[in-house]
Amino acid sequence: MDGWMGPRFDRNQQSAVMPSTQMSPDNSECDSYMYTKNVVPILYFLMFPIALSLNSVAAWVSMHLKSTSTLVVYLKNLVAADVIMTLIIPVKAASDLSGASDALFEFSCNYFKAIFYSAQYTCITLLGLISLDRFFKIMIPRSKLFGQNLTFSKLICGSVWLVLFGGTALPNILSNQSVANMTKPSTCMKFKGPAGLEVHQMVVIYLNVLFWLISVVIVVCYISIANKVIQSFRKSGSNNKKGKQKIKLRVFMTVIVFFVSFTPYHIVRIPYTFQQVKNSKSSCPYSESKFGKEFSLWLVSTNICMDPLLYVFLCQEFKEKLLSMMKNISVSFKVSSAAKAEAK
Repeated sequence: MDGWMGPRFDRNQQSAVMPSTQMSPDNSECDSYMYTKNVVPILYFLMFPIALSLNSVAAWVSMHLKSTSTLVVYLKNLVAADVIMTLIIPVKAASDLSGASDALFEFSCNYFKAIFYSAQYTCITLLGLISLDRFFKIMIPRSKLFGQNLTFSKLICGSVWLVLFGGTALPNILSNQSVANMTKPSTCMKFKGPAGLEVHQMVVIYLNVLFWLISVVIVVCYISIANKVIQSFRKSGSNNKKGKQKIKLRVFMTVIVFFVSFTPYHIVRIPYTFQQVKNSKSSCPYSESKFGKEFSLWLVSTNICMDPLLYVFLCQEFKEKLLSMMKNISVSFKVSSAAKAEAK
């Protein structure tokens, strides 16, 4: 449902702002925020083959990877969440195109978009869990705190899926209602009653708070890890400046990528939601928020293309399994080619 995605404008219009007949002359400055309605869906379609390729490889490797550590458990769940988001992208983008069928639009509103958002916040939560896992393993290596146990880490992951899907996606799906004789629904909000709008607003606020809490955890964990490793260099008497710079660069890049992907969306999400629920679609600020929300949401989605790189970067087991499987494929291909050559 677009309860999380935000209201959809008239599906037969090419502009994201309202027709001039519904805008006062004082809102002429809103013209600068007009954008072609199909731009963001096209960006999703362009991203889809990249995301599908990377996450297919990641899923293929994870299925052949044994859960020998808590990190692997978290990464496998992160792969699952990324795959769900990837598979929903084409449906989501198609339903947002001008001229999309009403049936596709309604089905996307009622189910796919809610699931997409739950998977997105599952990814964010798992990234936070991974940072905590790294923190405790490096700062307190022999500790059994915070899921430094395979069974407990699996329970944590199960709880994350249950809480986020059961506590966010399910209420939004159940709060949607079919509207008889509706002609050309322009927004997913049309499928919600007053109670559904309240649920939508509460879920958005809850998830926004969750994001900022996880952001603090990630920053504190990775900065602490970097300082700990650099101190270890100093205590050992190592003058490996390149090693220190490499560690700082890795921490910096990890934190920056996270914030560049997720922060813009969470800055515009709350004010946009208040405008959305109040139904202030004809206002200039709403037009600005609409554009900011749509583009920043696409930016959030690009993280599913970066996560597979994170698996290789963080998990040695994943990297080794990937290289081993690639080597086996290469050998098989050479053997097959040689056999065909001999047959000729």
